Amino acid sequence: MIGGSGAWELGESGAAAPAGRPSGPMSELAKRWVVAAVGIPVVLGLLYVGGWPLAVPVAVFAALGAREIFGFAAKGGVTPLRALGAAVAASLVLIAAWRPTFAGFAPPALGLLAGSTAVALVAAMTARGPSGRPLEAVAVTLFGATYAGLALACVPLIHALPHVWSARTSAPSPPGMWDGPLLVALPLAATWLGDALALFVGTAWGHGGLAPSISPNKSWVGVWAGLAGAGLAAVVWYFVAAAVVSGLPMARLAVPGPIVAFGVGVALGVAAILGDLVESLLKRQAGVKDSGALFPGHGGALDRLDALAFTLPTAYLALVLVGMLAGVSGPEGAS
Repeated sequence: MIGGSGAWELGESGAAAPAGRPSGPMSELAKRWVVAAVGIPVVLGLLYVGGWPLAVPVAVFAALGAREIFGFAAKGGVTPLRALGAAVAASLVLIAAWRPTFAGFAPPALGLLAGSTAVALVAAMTARGPSGRPLEAVAVTLFGATYAGLALACVPLIHALPHVWSARTSAPSPPGMWDGPLLVALPLAATWLGDALALFVGTAWGHGGLAPSISPNKSWVGVWAGLAGAGLAAVVWYFVAAAVVSGLPMARLAVPGPIVAFGVGVALGVAAILGDLVESLLKRQAGVKDSGALFPGHGGALDRLDALAFTLPTAYLALVLVGMLAGVSGPEGAS
């Protein structure tokens, strides 16, 4: 998953690279291009295929993201139940692929979280004891699993929405192969374009001030530019999706589709800012610049998930709500 990484701040320290070392930044830039050149086609291919070929890599990615959160906690002396947390994160994604509606996903997901809570408590009691900080161990285990797992579970849930809408309306033909990928593209496009515009405007005119103790270089100017960019991305997405996705609910409302899309895009922009600040908060507490080194030049799994941890669930909720208003999905997002 290729996500945003707080591009609208100059850097964790805001300092320029030392003089006399021109090869460093160039080598990092080359690594970024290589990873992007390989990763973007892979992601597009998996989104096009969908189903289990998409769900399994996303589940692995969720497990890696959860383990990076556990690494943050370990720097503070807390030892989470890594194997359990990673397994729960991956399982949430796999459940979403197995039962890709809210009504189908929610019961087994809640059962998994309830069961894993009991297992974590027993494991903390037997393997940690009172001196092993069991409260923190259990809390971080469950937080890491839900933070990465629930966010990425929205990928198969969003991808399956065209089939939900098609079944609801008894459409004469099944959804096209690009319908699911186009819906997943909504939070991706809003996050990336908003991030890019915030970077440009924030670098040119911003001077910090949004959250100085968490991310000193983020500015209010960058915030407004990012929200405008996310809204614009959603409008562009709407015109593409309306031409490709048969029976797009956003085109069925009394309010013009571009206006609805802009509002959804702004909501995604707000979610992206919150997601970016949350990860910055976690990394600042842990005292690290990157969550890991999984992707050369790009950091770890959480650095790629970043704002998408909030924009993916927000997009799913927005699309289900629009579907309800258009009469193509029930309140449970299923039949």
